Amino acid sequence: MTTYHILGFPRVGAKRELKFAQERYWRGEIAEQDLLDLAKALREKNWQHQAAANADFVAVGDFTFYDHILDLQVATGAIPARFGFDSQNLTLSQYFQLARGNKDQFAIEMTKWFDTNYHYLVPEFHKNTEFKANPAHYVNQIREAKALDLKVKPVIVGPLTFLWLGKEKGEAFNRFELLNKLVPVYREILTALAAEGVEWIQIDEPALALDLPAQWLAAYQAVYAELSQVDAKLLLATYFGSVAEHAELLKGLAVDGLHLDLVRAPEQLTAFDDYRKVLSAGVIDGRNIWRANLNQVLDVLEPLKAKLSERLWIAPSCSLLHTPFDLAVETQLQANKPELYQWLAFTLQKVEELSVIKTALEQGRTAVQAQLAASQAAADARATSTEIHRAEVAARLANLPEGADRRKSPFATRIAKQNAWLNLPLLPTTNIGSFPQTSEIRHARASFKKGELSLADYEAAMKKEIEYVVRRQEELDLDVLVHGEAERNDMVEYFGELLDGFAFTKFGWVQSYGSRCVKPPVIYGDVARPEPMTVRWSQYAQSLTNKVMKGMLTGPVTILQWSFVRNDIPRSTVCKQIGVALSDEVLDLEAAGIKVIQIDEPAIREGLPLKRSDWDAYLQWAGEAFRLSYMGVQDDTQIHTHMCYSEFNDILPAIAGLDADVITIETSRSDMELLTAFADFKYPNDIGPGVYDIHSPRVPKAEEIEHLLRKALKVVPKERLWVNPDCGLKTRGWKETIEQLQVMVDVTKKLRKELG
Repeated sequence: MTTYHILGFPRVGAKRELKFAQERYWRGEIAEQDLLDLAKALREKNWQHQAAANADFVAVGDFTFYDHILDLQVATGAIPARFGFDSQNLTLSQYFQLARGNKDQFAIEMTKWFDTNYHYLVPEFHKNTEFKANPAHYVNQIREAKALDLKVKPVIVGPLTFLWLGKEKGEAFNRFELLNKLVPVYREILTALAAEGVEWIQIDEPALALDLPAQWLAAYQAVYAELSQVDAKLLLATYFGSVAEHAELLKGLAVDGLHLDLVRAPEQLTAFDDYRKVLSAGVIDGRNIWRANLNQVLDVLEPLKAKLSERLWIAPSCSLLHTPFDLAVETQLQANKPELYQWLAFTLQKVEELSVIKTALEQGRTAVQAQLAASQAAADARATSTEIHRAEVAARLANLPEGADRRKSPFATRIAKQNAWLNLPLLPTTNIGSFPQTSEIRHARASFKKGELSLADYEAAMKKEIEYVVRRQEELDLDVLVHGEAERNDMVEYFGELLDGFAFTKFGWVQSYGSRCVKPPVIYGDVARPEPMTVRWSQYAQSLTNKVMKGMLTGPVTILQWSFVRNDIPRSTVCKQIGVALSDEVLDLEAAGIKVIQIDEPAIREGLPLKRSDWDAYLQWAGEAFRLSYMGVQDDTQIHTHMCYSEFNDILPAIAGLDADVITIETSRSDMELLTAFADFKYPNDIGPGVYDIHSPRVPKAEEIEHLLRKALKVVPKERLWVNPDCGLKTRGWKETIEQLQVMVDVTKKLRKELG
């Protein structure tokens, strides 16, 4: 027998049912029990899908109302004490307040989950943090699944990864010092799971794919020696990269099995050639949507099966939460791009691929000959398709002039020319880009896509929204305005729809954080810009006001990172293709009189390889792609970029190397902590640290924004400091948006008077 299991499943539902129910609950439109009932039904559907695909275990405990690391904070009693909540008796309302903030407390800081576009809530550890076990989240899901007569495998992130992902707060200390207090609580949680009669417990330690300090690595042996005392078998799961350098350590751990990501790092299998326990082979890509070549997968697995026999398990490379739910519902894609449709696999197709692999390993390839033939035909068709390669795109990239990615003059020269015509006050205020996407906007867009609204009526509706945004900004007396992005469904999808080489799904949603889902484009071929994408909207907005209007683009690295990217050529090549295509848009904006242009790159940090040894190569091509996106602009055109919810301390030379005239960053949740690194580095260009958290509906108090700005003024010269929110305002309502921005502007004006 070959054991087949899933490491984790999408949580939000096939049609984002959880998202819509959560948001209705937050608005007071449904009762708590309604939300709980819907969540229970979604979990059961997920488990039944796994069971129907012949999975030997269904994953439980992976479902969450907001974030699995927040669940773990509750389970270990490590929720922030500043909220005053009891982790043992936490209500659902309080749980959401931890994630979203309330009138008295800002939300828990959020950042990227390794190098994915999923966001987790960062644990806040203090020197005196006390842990207390509350395994109810996992136990309840075990009981639900077992009531359906399913064989379950609970999933929990391991203690060293959990501790590593957190931050020290308050009095200086090393959070590693908390490990001895944390491990007994983990053992108590695992004991409670074992008491439910589970045979296996999956403990995820993706931090092993990082460059962990020696002290942290050395701790694994003692930690798992203690955890192995529970009455259940432990499967240690690693993913997102190679752990080959830790092979001897992992072989000696007191666990019963090990999961390896053989999609991201197939070469690491050799290091575990002599592993004597259960080996779970992650052979189906849990982070991308390309159909697997099952014959090639079996070429790897069949020798393993011969050697390991029943000790071989098969699985996706990681949790499937990073992939859309079901390709079968993409009837529009199937009709419009049937060849591309045959190359794809979403979550339900991936579990079927694993079912085919399991059957082939147990009964031979002839038992699934038709499925293998279809898989091979799709792989062969993709390899030879003329839809993918465009000679003119390759030629343009190969023949760029020397120094194409460099500005004509240094920053000091450029900023003098820019300031001369901008004539902005001290501490200029601006918004990051988007304004609320109202129900009217969404309805107009949906009606237009359905053919129920003419192009003329749709554009009239968008212009009405843009004028509303411009007038509100004028009333607030913001200095550099934005048009609000009413016409944009998503900051990446919008551009992908207008670029060649992209395709789109209708239901390909994946969770970004909480109820926030994104629908990544599919980059399947060479990228080019056939015509202007944003110019007319920015021109219209500028025609409404005498104030400076900022053009808004999404940068090449972010478009790359937030798309499902083709895997047949290097990512660096795809990224540079996007950068070159965007440069055409930048030059058209400049020619149209839009000479402040923001090229957002919130994803540049998340694209870093997990191993530092691979950073330099990535930062070189990522930086080049960004600079290519504005190649050829004049000195007096001001290039902005925006980055959010990432740590930049260790890559600040590369950030400076982007050579944007103004950079705006998220800093409010970290109390300007990120800004300190920019100051220590002596970041050379203008900077706008975010002064309030846009992910929370609460209106910041004036003293909070003043506190942050005064901290900023201590480390950034007043002449180079901009004032702005943390991020765009797409997800906010208009009432809170106006109130939030009014506080920001009022505090800024107060400080201007003080600064003279």
